[in-house]
Amino acid sequence: MKNVITAVAAIMMTFMISGCSTMHMGWTAVTQQYKLDDKAMDAYDNMFTKVTEYGDPARAMMQEWLVKDDIANDDVAETIKSLAEEYNMRVTGDIKMYTKDDAAPTEVKHARIFSLCSLPIAKVFLNYSRYYGGFMPCRIMLVEYGNGERWLVSMDMTLAIHGGYELPADMLKMALSVKKAMDEIPARAAIGDF
Repeated sequence: MKNVITAVAAIMMTFMISGCSTMHMGWTAVTQQYKLDDKAMDAYDNMFTKVTEYGDPARAMMQEWLVKDDIANDDVAETIKSLAEEYNMRVTGDIKMYTKDDAAPTEVKHARIFSLCSLPIAKVFLNYSRYYGGFMPCRIMLVEYGNGERWLVSMDMTLAIHGGYELPADMLKMALSVKKAMDEIPARAAIGDF
């Protein structure tokens, strides 16, 4: 009986020590939730689920699209630039970050970043909070591996939009238009839809 009590006590102590921050997060979320955007808890839950699944916080904050084999990298680039105009975004940068011709199959062979921005929307968000500047400009990265597999990667903007207090209605509308662009431009470029 003494061993059972010791084991139960050890389990409880382990839970309390390892679960304190989790319990604190839960308590804070429950008691402060009335201030947060209605979609905040779902957004954080989705991100945390991805972190526990993959162990990679960067992956949990991104979304990706597999590029079709028959679309050349330059065609992907031209599609992104063309679609940016359709979504009222401006291409503010196109940087070839990295190229390695002799890359191993699982190694990055080529990386290129496209920066997009809606300058009028950026100004509104910077006036609201300068910290939104950390998300600007929006980026789409083309990543190619040595085996020829290519992906477009972009930030999932859900937390930036819904992760705090609810945005004013006019700002929410603007943010959702940028999110739509950053969801649809890479999705369409990956399949050559322009």
